[in-house]
Amino acid sequence: MFLSACVFFFLPKVLQLSIQNCQNSCIIELSVIIFQVFFTLSSRMFASLFVVILGLCYCSKESSQFILGRPRLFGPSEALVGEVLDLHCELEIYPKNESILLQLFKEGVRDKLFGEYSSLNGVVANFPLVIKQSLEGNLECVAKGQNNSNMEPTVSYTHYLRVVEPVAGAAVIVDSGPVEFFEGKTLKLSCKLKAGNYVSYKWLLNDKLLPQSPLHYAADQHLSIYRTTPKDSGSYMCVATNHFNKTVFTSNSSGVSITVKDVVSNPDLSFTVSKEGSNEYFAMVTCQSTRGTLPVTFSLYNRTEVIANATVEARKATFKVPLVLGQHLGRLQCQANNGDRIGYSGLIPLEVVPVGGPVMMHYDYDVGENYAVIGLRLYCKAAKGSLPRYQWFLNRTLLHDQGSFYYVVNQPPEQSILLLSVGRSSAGTYHCEVSDSYDNTTAISSKRKYLDKEGRRRYGEKSLLSLEMERMTPAYEDELELSEYNEDADVVKTARGGEFDQESSDASLD
Repeated sequence: MFLSACVFFFLPKVLQLSIQNCQNSCIIELSVIIFQVFFTLSSRMFASLFVVILGLCYCSKESSQFILGRPRLFGPSEALVGEVLDLHCELEIYPKNESILLQLFKEGVRDKLFGEYSSLNGVVANFPLVIKQSLEGNLECVAKGQNNSNMEPTVSYTHYLRVVEPVAGAAVIVDSGPVEFFEGKTLKLSCKLKAGNYVSYKWLLNDKLLPQSPLHYAADQHLSIYRTTPKDSGSYMCVATNHFNKTVFTSNSSGVSITVKDVVSNPDLSFTVSKEGSNEYFAMVTCQSTRGTLPVTFSLYNRTEVIANATVEARKATFKVPLVLGQHLGRLQCQANNGDRIGYSGLIPLEVVPVGGPVMMHYDYDVGENYAVIGLRLYCKAAKGSLPRYQWFLNRTLLHDQGSFYYVVNQPPEQSILLLSVGRSSAGTYHCEVSDSYDNTTAISSKRKYLDKEGRRRYGEKSLLSLEMERMTPAYEDELELSEYNEDADVVKTARGGEFDQESSDASLD
């Protein structure tokens, strides 16, 4: 009993002492301790117990390891290429009297070492670095025993380092195609730099910022313009910038001139007639486009035969074609070309018919309250003629295009219209004359028509329509009361009442 009491009294003390002696680097074989204790209790010798207690534990140097704490990597998170930067690594749990090797690597990569430091007794490691682009990314610090391979290495959390390289040198614009092309195609430009990252790009057209749109798309250093038009022509320049802290670095390109050419439009085709000498006529044929980059080549065809062509620094060309009056000489067509697609005019017949009679004149009017005439329209038309010229006369005085009480609307070759307002100035005798626009030596005249005011004094309450149906006889100059010629009521009087369509007659007098 005495021996058992001694064992249980001294055993905890011995275990505590053994553990301290092993300094946490041994494996305590408790099963052996327990077995040896009870074995000695069964013995009858105290010396045996003492020997066993001294061997309670043994240190297995071959199988034991010291577990290091996790190191901490810290320092700036952004750096400029070329500058010197310090990163730091420290070990929070540190073994006594052990030299620890701290090393700097890229995350997961051990074949390239960026720095190392031997630390003793908790000294913080310092990694001086000359910043290169290759340093950008996640870095980590690895801690391990320098002279003790039994220590298990530990790794820090990653530390991201952003490396900024300033833009350098003049930017250069690179185009993917020709700098001169026709509208509708796609323009693609790129802005190239000698150096720089984390770059922002701006595009300028004629020194003005080019806005984004569905047809104008800029991404990174690339610019794409779809379905180009001549408005996209001009000088393009790119501006590249990046920054570090509060410092901004900028690089500008030189301008690149882009020309978007306008495709020529389908031409209009028309002609006039020119008379040379006594009996020689020519068709002056004009081809004209409303748009298109110059120069333009116009070609004139008679059916499939080329009559003439011309390349001009204009959007119009005129061709002189011999003409025989009254004969059908074919169908003309014009083609316009400025390097892309060809524009075509419509077909027109090459035929000129001289003006011929009779020349007819008729009218219509607008009626207001109480059947008062408030507006009158006279129409003049020749029986035939390809290129007629119409002239209106009041009391044998030529009326020009517009006056205080009238307005002339020519609708060649069909007709000409004289618009009259009701008033004192519009009273008198009217007629029209028609001649060929290219030869005014001969003119054909209509019947003359006299207009005056029909007051209630003469016709009572009868309407203009009833008077027209009764076909009133013409009034004479001495019957016209100009003082009463106002907007009250007006009528048109002719030698044959309201029937204005008359054949030409030289005997048609006031």
